[in-house]
Amino acid sequence: MLKPIKNNSQYEKALERVYVLMQEDLIPSSEKSDELEVLSILIKEYENKHFPVPPPHPLEAIKFRMDQLGISESELSDILGARSRKSEVLSGKRKLSLAMIRKLYKKLNIPAEVLVREY
Repeated sequence: MLKPIKNNSQYEKALERVYVLMQEDLIPSSEKSDELEVLSILIKEYENKHFPVPPPHPLEAIKFRMDQLGISESELSDILGARSRKSEVLSGKRKLSLAMIRKLYKKLNIPAEVLVREY
């Protein structure tokens, strides 16, 4: 019977069970497939509460997204408006303006809540 995960011991047991289930060739909508799905949800909730991941630094998020999309720094200059502005932003000498945040959100699909964080 599945129960909420309330401590590290239960969390470890849930991880072990998920590992075992993932080794099997599960049939969709089967009892074991449903068990895997529910355990995954319970584990995720426990991890979100007990092991929260802080949002990334705005500049690291920009660099990461550029790398993911294969965007060059010159293309970032086009988004931010000028080559010198891009250099100042990436070096931390210039803060992101609201207009820059909007463009980065629209063109690179970086969440605004990441870009507006203080740094």
